[in-house]
Amino acid sequence: MIKKSILIITLLLGFFSFAQKQKVYENSNYSINLPDGWKAMNEGDIVNIFPTNEIGAITISEYHDLNLPKAETKKFILALYKSSDDESKIKSKNGKKGYTEYFYEYFDEKEKLFWITKVFQKDKNLYIVSINCGQKYWNGNYMTLFNETFNSFKIKK
Repeated sequence: MIKKSILIITLLLGFFSFAQKQKVYENSNYSINLPDGWKAMNEGDIVNIFPTNEIGAITISEYHDLNLPKAETKKFILALYKSSDDESKIKSKNGKKGYTEYFYEYFDEKEKLFWITKVFQKDKNLYIVSINCGQKYWNGNYMTLFNETFNSFKIKK
């Protein structure tokens, strides 16, 4: 029994020692967890979060007093990427705090970039959170770090 306890404790300590440290980027409207060592640049209503080697980024854009009808939101998302995809490729659901959440994945053949986008819309408030990452880096640890960071985005209001 003691040997099993020591083994479990050793495994847990090993796991936690290799776990990625994080810090929180916050503003008055949202928060997101960043892996330790990543940078965040705030350019007004647009925030870019990226690893130091700049192989990709997570971009957060927020808009208030934007009069975009929900019926037009999917067209708006496709237009961001100049995509000819059908609107059915964009998934939507009612999310937390009354926001409608949209999810879209796009691969830019010309630039060899993966784009993953979430849009949160409520009334005249819109948040666009997107990942862009070069195809040759979109695997293993980078894909995991980008997705964990992307999925940690939380709206406060």
